[in-house]
Amino acid sequence: MKKQGGLIGTIIIIVLVILVILNSNIVLSPGEAAVIFNKVTGHMRLAENPGFYILIPFVESYYRYDIKIQTYTMSQTQWEGEIKGDDSLKALTSDGQVVYLDLTVRYHPDVKKLIRLHKEIGMDYATKVIRPQIRSFARLTISKYPVIDVYSGKREIIQDEIYKKLQKVFKENYIILDEVLLRDVRFSADFQKAIERKQIAQQEAKRMEYLKQAAKIEAEKKVIEAEGEAKALRVKGAALASNPALIQYEYVQKLAPTIQTIITDGKTIISLGDILKNKK
Repeated sequence: MKKQGGLIGTIIIIVLVILVILNSNIVLSPGEAAVIFNKVTGHMRLAENPGFYILIPFVESYYRYDIKIQTYTMSQTQWEGEIKGDDSLKALTSDGQVVYLDLTVRYHPDVKKLIRLHKEIGMDYATKVIRPQIRSFARLTISKYPVIDVYSGKREIIQDEIYKKLQKVFKENYIILDEVLLRDVRFSADFQKAIERKQIAQQEAKRMEYLKQAAKIEAEKKVIEAEGEAKALRVKGAALASNPALIQYEYVQKLAPTIQTIITDGKTIISLGDILKNKK
């Protein structure tokens, strides 16, 4: 009986030793860091490099942090974002139009300030800082621009402005901002229809401008042709005035080649052979 009790005691001791060992060390992988907290003194120390760290059993505990670059996405696509379902950001432009944004932010905790992050914000910093700040500054930035700027070429400018604002507030909260991606912008159905109508109107205007230019070119062509014909007539008129025989020659040119003599007024006989001979 004593032997059995001694065996049980030994097993308990072994289990306690194992528990002590398991709770007295931490192994960090690359891309991880930890805040180690002393329950007695309240002191915190940082384990920032990969490797093996020894803890004081039952006195120290640790909080493991991922310090690699992470992403936070707010998207209409259900499986993309941190919150499942349509989590796109709704914002109003300066002219009161509703737009929906898909945003991705890439960031990582500032490992050098990880203890302050843990003290002041905690491990749930994505919910407390990342998400609300994205929503706040994205809406604030969009509200400065009319919808046509958001729709057209200023999207990259808007993205850069959101980045600069978020970078500052993230830094104040011990987080380093790596990148902001404004991935998609969608508009209300009414605005989309208005854009489509505008595009159709622009295409029609281009078509009418093309027809106008074509008509102008054709008119100019006719003017040039008419001026050419008028000039030819003036030259011909001057030639006929200086040489009346040319009138007879022009007339003869239009007759059949077999006709050699014609009577012009019932009395006068014209020899075509003589006219042609004189012309030559």
